Amino acid sequence: MINKVAILGAGTMGHGIAESFAMYGYDVNLYDINAKALDKVKAHIEQELTMLSEEAFLKSEEIPAIINRIKLFTDLQQAVEDREYVIESAPENMELKQRLFKQLDEFCPPDTILASNTSSLPLSGMMALVSEERKKRMMVNHMFNPAHLIPLVELSYFGNMPEEIYKEVESLYLSIRKQPVRVSKDVPGLVANRIMQGVAREVFSLIEQGVAEASDIDKALKFGPAFRYATTGQLEVTDFGGLDIWCIVGDNLLKVMDNSQSANKLLRQKVLEGKLGVKSGEGFFKYDPDKVSEIRKNFMKKLIRQLKVSQSYV
Repeated sequence: MINKVAILGAGTMGHGIAESFAMYGYDVNLYDINAKALDKVKAHIEQELTMLSEEAFLKSEEIPAIINRIKLFTDLQQAVEDREYVIESAPENMELKQRLFKQLDEFCPPDTILASNTSSLPLSGMMALVSEERKKRMMVNHMFNPAHLIPLVELSYFGNMPEEIYKEVESLYLSIRKQPVRVSKDVPGLVANRIMQGVAREVFSLIEQGVAEASDIDKALKFGPAFRYATTGQLEVTDFGGLDIWCIVGDNLLKVMDNSQSANKLLRQKVLEGKLGVKSGEGFFKYDPDKVSEIRKNFMKKLIRQLKVSQSYV
């Protein structure tokens, strides 16, 4: 049974993954090469936990104990030398990850399971420099931002790992109330990102064509398909609607929908103009710089409420 976890990288994803495990009682080591990032991370985690307590997801008196379960390191070997499960959340660079896993193979106990939070790099490439025995204990574990709120975790099962080791990791995630998805084939983007890109491609195309205003397109998604998707997957939706109906509609619509093989031109133009979304003050919508903090907080609170509801029907 896994009890000791290490997370490598204290940034956007790494701190949230560490927070997820600490919330459910796990002993967590959080490593980052940047000491300044570590100086700020506990305050950031405390803010997120406070928001969870404001929404009655946890009790405020639990927060100090959760934070104390996370120990900070700038020395990689010290961070991982007694760990049973190590997750790297380093930048998406193959050579960087290869070197990192080589170090982990040397520093960690033989039974330690090593995981990457990547969704874009192949596992076979990342484990090129580790021992043959360690390859049996390596996997992709892809979580979503914000990691402490989104329940999904995609777990690789690509043939290198025995079933019993996979099951051990799956049980670990179930214990922190995540929803593991077993991914059997190493494809770019795994499962959820590919689905999201399919939706996003058509949404951007509708905007580009002037079919509807941005707010109406988002409304159509939120109160139509996404309303069902919060509780019901696409395949179940298809079964309830009737496969014959979906087949007919697919024949009628797919031939006139966007099938582009690269990012939408309108999206790319906005990037060139520096309109990057909330962080720049404008994307498809405009954001008052004085209200960005409040906007982000409200966004998180919606996710917390949705998480609470989702746990009642799982």
